[in-house]
Amino acid sequence: MTNDSGLPWSAIVEPDREREFQLRKMRLHESLVEALNLKFAAGADEGASRRMFRDAVISLINRTLPGEPMSYLERMARELIDEAEGLGPLECLIRDDSITDVLVNNPQEVYVERRGVLERTPVVFADASHLLKVAQRLTARVGRRVDESNPMVDARLADGSRLNVTIPPLAIDGATISIRRFPKHPFTLSQLVERGSLTAEMAAFLEAATVSRLSFLISGGTGTGKTTLLNALAGAVPHDERIITVEDSAELRLCHPHVVRMESRMPNTEGLGSVGLRELVRNALRMRPDRLLVGEVRGAEAIDMLQAMNTGHEGSFSTIHANDARESLTRLEMMIAMGGFELPLPVIRAYIVAGIRLIIQLARWKGGARRIVRISEVVGLRNGEIHVEDVFRYQPAVSGEAGGGFQTTGHIPACLERIRGFGFDFPDEDFRPPV
Repeated sequence: MTNDSGLPWSAIVEPDREREFQLRKMRLHESLVEALNLKFAAGADEGASRRMFRDAVISLINRTLPGEPMSYLERMARELIDEAEGLGPLECLIRDDSITDVLVNNPQEVYVERRGVLERTPVVFADASHLLKVAQRLTARVGRRVDESNPMVDARLADGSRLNVTIPPLAIDGATISIRRFPKHPFTLSQLVERGSLTAEMAAFLEAATVSRLSFLISGGTGTGKTTLLNALAGAVPHDERIITVEDSAELRLCHPHVVRMESRMPNTEGLGSVGLRELVRNALRMRPDRLLVGEVRGAEAIDMLQAMNTGHEGSFSTIHANDARESLTRLEMMIAMGGFELPLPVIRAYIVAGIRLIIQLARWKGGARRIVRISEVVGLRNGEIHVEDVFRYQPAVSGEAGGGFQTTGHIPACLERIRGFGFDFPDEDFRPPV
């Protein structure tokens, strides 16, 4: 069994042997560093130092590992170089473009997510010290430090991946590393249709709604594809419009010619210099945006986002963590109420109804499949409550797994009038329920 990089994963059935390999590698690495008077060649940028190290690796292996099979020697050489210039045991995972998450629980447990499914890998570290060194190397790459005085780091790597490192005393069983990776080329709506996330009819409706400047809220749990869908929808925004994105950790990669990206900032070691999402949203509104995209709304910035949607920035999007459309609206109400705004609940609800037109709910099924399970229209207020009607709905298979079908509900969206005003032809019959 191999991973997508062609590297062997059969060692998962022999964890003790794999750990012994890593211990042996670390001893050889220490000998190389001492012999070459280098301190962890990861920081060396000069080509000469790297060539010297690689030559020394080949020489040391030939001298100290007689009798080992060629496959063992080749792997040892490759991993020694990775230890010096890369991320040690994690390097083979980082090279694998099919992996979306790398999750290190402790020196002996490393998991990945591939195509929506978590799986344990044979990758192990020599010991807790080895894992800590790799964690420190990762944080150093982004100009951050992780130690006992600063035991938790959340940052963005150079390739856009999201990094979280936690070490003792916060991490009880030793250092942990979580790397969330994103595709180099974001999916389009057409590609999401090909993957079964929605139908061509649903994609056409969402594309028309985007061009018609309807504001969306994309809702779902962790790993359901909210950011992926937001990227795809933004691709339908006309190219003569200016988009400003605001995120806690920059994940959006829009295929659009006029985008300004902004990212919040954590406080420094003295607790100063933080810039939150709310400040960024308010600043973005001074930058002449046609549309505002908030990567994820989670606090007081909700009121500023709604103000943008209600004051000439229609067609703005955001994501929210929630299990259904009703819960997403309740969470929005709570964010505004807990943000210190002395607004009566009826006013908050009226503000939400005026700003948000569609809610798209996503879910992930057993086996890793991601689906849009509902596209709902915010119809208005009814007896003081926000009234929502489903336009499209996903009916799962009887087993509860992905494999069911999408269907219209019979609700004729009130927003069709606006969509038709932008030149799109959607007959009422398109939304009739199946016979």
